Parts: sequence; structure tokens; C-alpha cells
Amino acid sequence: MPTKLIYANYLSIMKKKFSKKIFLLLILTGFISLQCFSQNVPMIKVTDLLKRIKSNNDTTYIVNFWATWCVPCVREMPNFEKINEEYKNEKVKVLLVSINFPNELDSLVIPYVKRKKIKSEVMLLNELNMDYFVPLVSPKWHYADIPATLFVNNKNNVYDFYQKEMTLDFLEEKIKEISK
Repeated sequence: MPTKLIYANYLSIMKKKFSKKIFLLLILTGFISLQCFSQNVPMIKVTDLLKRIKSNNDTTYIVNFWATWCVPCVREMPNFEKINEEYKNEKVKVLLVSINFPNELDSLVIPYVKRKKIKSEVMLLNELNMDYFVPLVSPKWHYADIPATLFVNNKNNVYDFYQKEMTLDFLEEKIKEISK
């Protein structure tokens, strides 16, 4: 067999083996990254969100309205993550509600959540009409300015809304105040 033909056969076999190895490596890498990041980001209507947080229970809900393009929202996000971790074994639930446009879920919201390794529950508000959803959340919410945070504890009749950037100290004080 001529040397060129042997070499060509050898290269062909190596490409196939190499391709299979790379294919398997890519599949394995993809599987591992999916296992490390399993955050589902559903789209939710405001009525479903309100139904959930107004249910008659003793859980304290901290509902933060944010967007990927909002600088103060991004700046305060680690504070919500710390609260989520600190109170994970208590009846305190952090809900991060993105008000990005629904068509930005795959292109902006999910990549942001994945990149920042957000562990709090994240959802995208599937509403486009601010005149409809803003007053349902709170009459104190002006022009859907964000960041905005809602504290709810139905057992203690708490429904407090703040339209400002949240500090960790404020979040902790508020939780202690309304969870008694």
C-alpha cells in the first residue's frame, strides 16, 4: 500500500475518533453545566404573582422588581442573594421578578441569571401594559421605576412597598420587623 494512502487512511480514522471524543466531551460539558445551573425562569402574569404572595400563610415574601439594564437593580442583587441564603431554612422567600420585555427572556434574563449564578427564585413578568400591572402591585409604585421591592407577610398584615435600592441592612431589619 502506498505511504500516502496509508497516511490518508490514518488521518481519516483519527478524525473520526477525535470527532467522537470531542462530541462526547461537548455533550458531557453541556450536561455538567446544566446540572450546575438548573434555574428555571418562568414567565408569570401579575395576577398569578399576586395570588401567590397573598395566599393566607405565614411566609414573608420579598418581591424585588428589577431588569438586566437597571444599574441599581444589578448593584442590589447580591443583597437579595445573601438574604435568600441566610434565610433559606426559614419562612422567608425571595422572589426576583424581572420586568424585561418577554422577548428578552432567552437573550438577556436567563444569561444574566446564569452568569451571576443567582439562586433566588427568578421569574419574568409577562406584562407589557404598565398602566395595568403597576397599580395592582402597589398604588405607591410610580411609573414602574425600578428597583422596587414589596414585602408581604399575610399573617402579620404587612404589604409594604419601597421604590428604592435595597441595602443588606435594610432588608435584614425589615425581615425582623415583619416576621415577628
